[in-house]
Amino acid sequence: MIRVLLAEDHIVVRQGLRALLERASFEVVGEAADGREAVELARDRRPDVAVLDFEMPLLNGIEAVKEVSAVSPATRSILLTMYGEDPYVLRAMQAGARGYVLKSQASEDLIRAVREVSHGRVYLSPRVSRAVVDAYLSSQPAVVDPLTARERQLLLLVAEGKSTKEAAALMGISVKTAESHRTRMMTKLDLHSTAQLVRYAIRIGLIHP
Repeated sequence: MIRVLLAEDHIVVRQGLRALLERASFEVVGEAADGREAVELARDRRPDVAVLDFEMPLLNGIEAVKEVSAVSPATRSILLTMYGEDPYVLRAMQAGARGYVLKSQASEDLIRAVREVSHGRVYLSPRVSRAVVDAYLSSQPAVVDPLTARERQLLLLVAEGKSTKEAAALMGISVKTAESHRTRMMTKLDLHSTAQLVRYAIRIGLIHP
């Protein structure tokens, strides 16, 4: 039986997805309401497949893919999203996602994705531009990301409108540490305002405008 971890912050959607997966005879070994919880569950439960919502609190789907892979290397991740545009797909694949499923096609698509990904294959929703992704995987060099995981987490929270104090509380760190992360982040990116940080987050596909 394929063991699946499910991460989705909307409880009604999560319950529906769980029912869908269990009807297909998958074993749901854990449910998470945010990206950080998903990583912790992946470390503890070691699922075969992690189904991760693209937009989650604390750690979004793309960052969660990277961290799940770090704590449970055998787990293959699928991103569940409403964004089919090429930049989001490419960023997901670069992060290590093995599946990319659009919410508008989630039911049968997700079942197929879990089966394909659990066998080591890549699955993309039919509406996603496979030609673009194939070209990317075969020829495009990886973009160097100058930010640490903590800095990306802070960038996401800032881009969502959180103050440094609010972000620190959500990240479980002191305000002083959050300010230090923010200063290093802005220095690395050569950015000088919150508005510039938000634009950068949008440009790299961390958030959707």
